[in-house]
Amino acid sequence: MPLRARWLGRVPYREALDLQVGLFELGREQHLLLVEHDHVFTHGPSADLVRNVLVDPASVGAELVRVSRGGDVTYHGPGQLVGYPIVTVASKYGGTSGMADMVAYVCVVEQLIIDTLTKLGLTDVGRLVGYPGVWVAPNSSAPRKVCAIGVKVSRNRTMHGFAINVAPDLSYMRDYIVACGLGQFGVTSLAEEGIDVSLKDVCDVLIPLAAERWGDGVVDRADVAWRKSADDLSLFSQGKGPGTRAVARLARAGVSEGLSIQSRKPEWMRAPLRLDASVLELKRTVRSLGLVTVCEEAGCPNLSECWSDGTATFMILGERCTRACGFCLVDTSKPLAPDAAEPTRVAEAVAQLGLRHAVITMVARDDLADGGAQAVAATIEAIRQRNPTTAIEALVSDFKGNASAIDVVLASHPDVYNHNIETVARLQRAVRPSAGYGRSMAALARAKRAGGTVKSGLIVGLGETDAEVFGCLADLASIGVDIVTIGQYLRPTTHHLPVARWVEPATFVDYKRIGESLGIGHVESSPLTRSSYHARQAADALSLS
Repeated sequence: MPLRARWLGRVPYREALDLQVGLFELGREQHLLLVEHDHVFTHGPSADLVRNVLVDPASVGAELVRVSRGGDVTYHGPGQLVGYPIVTVASKYGGTSGMADMVAYVCVVEQLIIDTLTKLGLTDVGRLVGYPGVWVAPNSSAPRKVCAIGVKVSRNRTMHGFAINVAPDLSYMRDYIVACGLGQFGVTSLAEEGIDVSLKDVCDVLIPLAAERWGDGVVDRADVAWRKSADDLSLFSQGKGPGTRAVARLARAGVSEGLSIQSRKPEWMRAPLRLDASVLELKRTVRSLGLVTVCEEAGCPNLSECWSDGTATFMILGERCTRACGFCLVDTSKPLAPDAAEPTRVAEAVAQLGLRHAVITMVARDDLADGGAQAVAATIEAIRQRNPTTAIEALVSDFKGNASAIDVVLASHPDVYNHNIETVARLQRAVRPSAGYGRSMAALARAKRAGGTVKSGLIVGLGETDAEVFGCLADLASIGVDIVTIGQYLRPTTHHLPVARWVEPATFVDYKRIGESLGIGHVESSPLTRSSYHARQAADALSLS
């Protein structure tokens, strides 16, 4: 079984924790998450906060978060490489059943860090007897910690992990807390010890060594695009001219060529248009109630088929999105205030049309404190009261990682909770610069832990490889995602990302086969598939499986 190593970039601590817990509780494979955090102090249940937290964390721009690992107060922040192995380890008596040998596991993690730092040129590095972690000059009169380690092991699965001080602001550990409760010892970093390396340099050395320990030497690695430095904003730069910004971000992610928008589509990308009575009736009803469907707004090629089948996707919270994803046709401009009567009108439309499966989607509303979560919940509740037999699918944004907003939608109990990952890790910042792979995975993991059916979707043909798609499917399977949709990207205008390739129909068959073999209950995969395509059939197929 390979080690699935993922560099996720800068991820808020609580989001990484949601993803960790999902992989820890639901996953079966070997994972290593590598991240950089915003300023945060974390502590175990037995930490002495009065003695070891020396300032109000908010006064130095940090959070204080209680976690389930052992140990006292520690720090994570920019310039520090944090690693979370979520792996299955041997018991004290061999095999993977019985009580795990935590001491042996901690020693494995320590040795991994020691070997990594030695390869990077740090010579006098090792263990300090009686004090977990990795130390510089451990046998001298002034040992100093360069890597903190704090782990949890339950049912032979691990979470939490290690934090290597590459080049962080050490005042957070020296002046604001008593790091790990060890006031008698100092802390250091690779930079302070004269080792000038980037986080990527450390990952490049560490990941193969970790694969030897937890992946039989085999690694499936995926990285979000690397920044040149912590303050590098070039991945989000405006650029000049139509599409330049998006194309520049793609180039940074390794995609330098695309098909002309005038290039002829293959025959398999031509969807038949059927304007029968049911399609025209739905269109009239939507118009009469002042509603919007994403089917029309996004130019979906399956509009006729889905509407004829009694499935429609209503887009709430207006027609203006606060984000500018590189693939999406929905208008991006300052949105209007939410319409309090909209949930009632959506419910009326569902009733008039007799829909068996209604999908509620939304524009991203980063201007609202809850990201629009309450409006989604209100719409679900209105449909359920008016149409108790209609299945309801909520296709929602990431709510900027706001766990409380996610929970508001979950509390309304949609039959399907849907949030699209959209693309593979490497292309995230190019395709949707205001979102993130780790954030979307964390949101999906949180939704799955709440119970119910969870769904996500990918568009392909943006420059990803098939191996990257398989890796993404493995990630979704590992957090318990039940349904995945995969379809070909179509470029809406010259201002949008170019199509890098037309994915052959046979490849979509492979995506479905691999995804379902990994444990995903249903994969809807074809060139014309979109997130709501065959939504009712996918949910029905899952319930029957």
